[in-house]
Amino acid sequence: MAILTPTKATGGAAQPMPTLYVEPERQVTPEMLEPPFAATGLNGAFISDLLSAFLTHERCGRHLYRSCEGRSNNPMLQRKYREFGAETERHVQILEQLIAGAGGNPSYVSGHARAVEGMNAKLLESTFVLEGSIDVMTAEMAMLDAVLVAESIDHANWQALGQLAAQLPEGPLREAFQQAVDEVEQQEDGHLTWALGTRAQLTMLQARSDMLATAGQKAEELVARVRNWLAD
Repeated sequence: MAILTPTKATGGAAQPMPTLYVEPERQVTPEMLEPPFAATGLNGAFISDLLSAFLTHERCGRHLYRSCEGRSNNPMLQRKYREFGAETERHVQILEQLIAGAGGNPSYVSGHARAVEGMNAKLLESTFVLEGSIDVMTAEMAMLDAVLVAESIDHANWQALGQLAAQLPEGPLREAFQQAVDEVEQQEDGHLTWALGTRAQLTMLQARSDMLATAGQKAEELVARVRNWLAD
């Protein structure tokens, strides 16, 4: 099962920093991050930190999809958030297996990963700004915007992993990286293409709509109209 939030109980580890206390037994040094990539001629500590950040973004993406699915009023959007959320959880598992297979620790949280987590927390927070508002269509757009930003970064991350795989020497490690990229990259292409297209479609639907969120309208009437948009 994928670990979506590393904790002490799941083996979480990190490098201590001026703003971060890490219990001695969970402390990680740059030297400890080198071994999985020591024979590659690449910066092993950097790659370990990068993989931790990529994994963290996928974990946060799973939380985002679960939240958006639960709050969207549009059946088509709900289906897509559910579908992409399940695929994202699989991506978490793939990265965990890739890191563990290389001899790393999937529960290691790098400084880069902590920054990514902070960015994703604000991204998720942005989808709640209109929570409870009568402006239900703008609330849908806020959730879709968050998904688009998250998927844009996902797309770039998996492209980078493909480029990194090409730099690894021939052998099991390179094969593992390439296998992971081959399984995921096409799905990430699909996620980003869908988010871009759906955002454009919703923008035009709103631009041509006479639906105004006014105090005189009933929220259930607005929700009913939103449900019918993007119908298959």
